[in-house]
Amino acid sequence: MTSPPTPMMAQYLGLKEEAEDCLLFYRMGDFFELFFDDARVASQVLDIALTARGEHDGEKVPMCGVPVHAATAYLQRLIKAGHRVAIAEQTESPEAARKARGSKALVNRAIVRVVTAGTLTEEALLDARSDNWCVAIGEAAGAVALAAADVSTGRFVVIDCSADALGAELARLGAAEVVASEASDHAEAATSLRPRGGFDSGGAEARLKALFGVATLDGFGSFSRAGLAAAGGLVAYLEHTAKGALPFLRPPQLSRAAETMAIDAATRESLELTCTTNGQRKGSLLDCIDRTVTGAGARALAGDLGAPLMDARAIDERLDLVQHFHDQAGQREQVRSALRALPDIGRAIGRLAAGRGSPRDLGQLRDGLDGAWHLGERLGQIDAPLALLRRIAPALRGHGALIDLLRRALVPSPPIEASDGGYIAAGYDDALDALRDTGAGGRRAIAALEADMKAATGIATLKVRHNNVLGYHVEVPARSADALMQPDSGFTHRQTLAGVVRFNTPALHEVAAKVSQAGAHALAAEAAHLEELTAAALAQREAIAATADALARIDVAAGLAERAAEGGWARATIADHPCFDVVGGRHPVVEAAVAKAGERFVANDCTLSPDSRLWLVTGPNMGGKSTFLRQNALIAVLAQAGSFVPATSATLGLVDRLFSRVGASDNLARGRSTFMVEMVETAAILAQATPQSFVILDEVGRGTSTYDGLAIAWAVVEAIHEDNRCRCLFATHYHELTRLAERCDALTLHHVRAREWKGELVLLHELATGPADRSYGLAVARLAGMPPATVARAKAVLAKLEAGRAKTGGLAAGLDDLPLFAAAAQVEEETCDAIRAEVEALDVDALTPREALDTLYRLKALAREG
Repeated sequence: MTSPPTPMMAQYLGLKEEAEDCLLFYRMGDFFELFFDDARVASQVLDIALTARGEHDGEKVPMCGVPVHAATAYLQRLIKAGHRVAIAEQTESPEAARKARGSKALVNRAIVRVVTAGTLTEEALLDARSDNWCVAIGEAAGAVALAAADVSTGRFVVIDCSADALGAELARLGAAEVVASEASDHAEAATSLRPRGGFDSGGAEARLKALFGVATLDGFGSFSRAGLAAAGGLVAYLEHTAKGALPFLRPPQLSRAAETMAIDAATRESLELTCTTNGQRKGSLLDCIDRTVTGAGARALAGDLGAPLMDARAIDERLDLVQHFHDQAGQREQVRSALRALPDIGRAIGRLAAGRGSPRDLGQLRDGLDGAWHLGERLGQIDAPLALLRRIAPALRGHGALIDLLRRALVPSPPIEASDGGYIAAGYDDALDALRDTGAGGRRAIAALEADMKAATGIATLKVRHNNVLGYHVEVPARSADALMQPDSGFTHRQTLAGVVRFNTPALHEVAAKVSQAGAHALAAEAAHLEELTAAALAQREAIAATADALARIDVAAGLAERAAEGGWARATIADHPCFDVVGGRHPVVEAAVAKAGERFVANDCTLSPDSRLWLVTGPNMGGKSTFLRQNALIAVLAQAGSFVPATSATLGLVDRLFSRVGASDNLARGRSTFMVEMVETAAILAQATPQSFVILDEVGRGTSTYDGLAIAWAVVEAIHEDNRCRCLFATHYHELTRLAERCDALTLHHVRAREWKGELVLLHELATGPADRSYGLAVARLAGMPPATVARAKAVLAKLEAGRAKTGGLAAGLDDLPLFAAAAQVEEETCDAIRAEVEALDVDALTPREALDTLYRLKALAREG
């Protein structure tokens, strides 16, 4: 028969059931303990010892623990490993438990917080230069929306998007956590599924009204039912993780996917916008252009790069501010120097709102708001017509009363920990100063008492010490303790340790009581002030968050101006028609790498117009085709994000959707080969690209047989030219595709130049008009170090193949007579319709055997003609 669990284990099991799939940190004194499977998992992730404690169901209970004071570091490792952690704290002291329920009473515990990747606020757990989005997917009446919150700063956004655009929006946000209803049609995109009740749009509207204290949400925008469902689901999840103490959320901003350039996940990855294909920030476009000097500025820049604007006026407003700082180098450096000294007030107010703030966070608000005020004064002297600066400048100034309050109340460098006090400045509270004087006087009296006891006992090594168990006490070496042990010595024995003996005296007890009482009262007074100061700051939290946003926007503009000045970048002109005219364009990341190697990047022009909107680019491998394709896509992203671009000049029409199909790898987890991945991505382009889109395609069709690949590439080029009609750069090794220039009026031929000199291949990386004269494949193989015998054999095989091609007309034999894409589709459809009409007209029962045979021959002839 199994014995019932102990009271402590019964309490643990109840909390573990509440914690669901989270690891449970169970507070026991100065440690968080984990038991059973939680202990096994945590011990492996954290590399700590797995022990055992007692028995449950006749078996030893696995256990491991981490110190409370070091819990943050362990939490960081568990969250990074993909786990969620429920924190069960003691909700009463052992003394209170014994007083209420007897000497053996179990301390009450409760889960006070669920720590997840998307709900972090601790400075040590967050990347200062990256947003930390928690996202919810909402669905209603066939529509889809996302709600995203960064609880470290309070940002709250609701995004209406189509089901097709859901993946692109999630990729843009790079969410740390995605939640959805357990009944969601998009459950595969979520990291956690929640009860469907939280995603009810009607209940969500009521929840949001209550949260923001409004009678209607109209002031925030017109929310769709799907948007409300997403927002309600997100708030319900945040309430669940915070156990009712909802973190800081600003009023929701309504956004629509159509307001920004659509960039799908595959394109983001291939262009390496914010991280490289191996997940590193270093080497990405963001890393290359980021010259911001604050964490908030870096986060804002990443957001801009991930969501380039579709509003020409808004783009120009950003560019005007960048232009100003670019042209005013002295002012730019002054602004950047001022920003560099400012703390991250956005995250400081987020920690305070979440109840995890510290005196240092209040100090950061004081210093940050004061610095913002002075920066606002300096920028207020600018008389240039800068619409963006005029709009954000008022948020920099203000908060004067709060700055003054915090300046008077806090010491210059407040500590992180509030428990030891010492953060309220002298002169702020006379009563507190008096308590401190009493404590200081008591400590002086204790020092004097120590000197008197040394003189009276003749023990020069006598010390008055303090610890949390005995309080103040007298400590002497063991060899000197005998005299103090005598009944008439005036000393009372308290403790004997190896080498020392500890005592108390009535005089020391009296003075120590005064010191301890004054210290406790002083700590309580400081704690009360901390609560008042925090409340004063939180009363202005939305205005403080707006100041943080304004500082970030200025940092982004000044940083982009710095990058433009470094690289000789130019301001793009945003046109109102779909053009793409770049002179001297460069790839920013490759250019930086080439410069580091002491070499010069070869710039190239790109002019896509209604008469030449599809460029077919040929030339050897390593000649620079892929770099050319990517650099122009990145120029479009940078321009619409509000940055100068790496070019001599650029005039660009807005790009509504950006597509990149430039290399792929196997997706074995989803059962897709390289070629399948390529075809899926190409199919998405053909289905979604519009005349305002920009597409780069590299080597489409190379992953299958030569004939199949050429056929696919041929059909894709025709479809883009005839149906999508978008701006497109198409790089290929299928030289047969150049024949399309004779039939597609908006297709032009270009190639990257290369020459062979004394048997060596020289890659010029220059783009020229017309097709490449040959592929130089064998020369590239030789350059790569292929054995000479292998190259010679390949040369002989090539000669044989080319001789055969000359006789047969080559791979593209017969394609000259092939109708264009739209016409081909029409012919096929007409042929099919003719056969269908013939069959439908037959009276099968009335046919003689001879008539049936004649009909069959006639249908066969029709099919052959098709």
